[in-house]
Amino acid sequence: MQRCRHHRVARQYSSESESESESSSTSVSVSSECQTERMIATTMKCLSCQASYETRDSGTCKECYEEANETEEDRKREIEDLKAKVAFLRFWSPFDPQHLSRPNGPCFTDVVLVASSDDGSSSGPPIPVPAHKAVLISRSPVFKAMLENEMEESRSGTIKIGDVSYDALRAFVNYMYTAEACLDEQMAYDLLVLAEKYQVKHLKAYCEKFLVSKLNWENSMLSYAIAHQHNAKLMLDAALSVITDNMDKLTKREEYAELVEKDPRLIVEIYEAYLSKQVNTAAHKDSSMKS
Repeated sequence: MQRCRHHRVARQYSSESESESESSSTSVSVSSECQTERMIATTMKCLSCQASYETRDSGTCKECYEEANETEEDRKREIEDLKAKVAFLRFWSPFDPQHLSRPNGPCFTDVVLVASSDDGSSSGPPIPVPAHKAVLISRSPVFKAMLENEMEESRSGTIKIGDVSYDALRAFVNYMYTAEACLDEQMAYDLLVLAEKYQVKHLKAYCEKFLVSKLNWENSMLSYAIAHQHNAKLMLDAALSVITDNMDKLTKREEYAELVEKDPRLIVEIYEAYLSKQVNTAAHKDSSMKS
């Protein structure tokens, strides 16, 4: 009897010990997991090199920060070097104030461009715009063909430019020296026409970007017609998008009626784009409803 009691007590003690051991093991395990979570929470990585660091040091590590600063300084120096090279290689413009003040006009110019009207309506003698053949040839393949061959312009040293104002012609020539132009919408249209005619691609892209930035539903019809006439695809697509979004308003405007009369082919293209957009919109709505 006493032996059985002793056996039960021993078994109870053993059970309690196992329970305490399991509890202690669980406690150690939970404590270890919490500690690991705290370590993970307090340990982060540098965004650049992925090195580990503490939360209090969050951000970019010192080495990467210094390296980034050095890279930024290198880029600034490269930009300044490029600017210096451009300034060195750029031709001076005949319209620079320091050259305009010379008693005999801009030095070493060997050709003049003249704005002329085909109907002879201009009053007074045209004002010549001086330039250098070397600059015109290097900027425009049309001027290159004109001046390198025995054409009238090459022999006389005078190039007549039809249907353009003196201000636009001067701005056009100045751009070929400086790659700069002071634009408003009218000047951008005029320079776009000249850039297309004489294949000055950089100027054409420059004018297109400016005109697209000024695009609205009121001038979209005119912009579309000009873009179509002078192969200005960027402006053409942008204007067409604005037109198809505002068809109900534009069809009531005078510009629309004029375009119907002058170039009905463009109206057909506009309606084709408009109907295509309507179909795509309807198909998208149906697809959204089904999903």
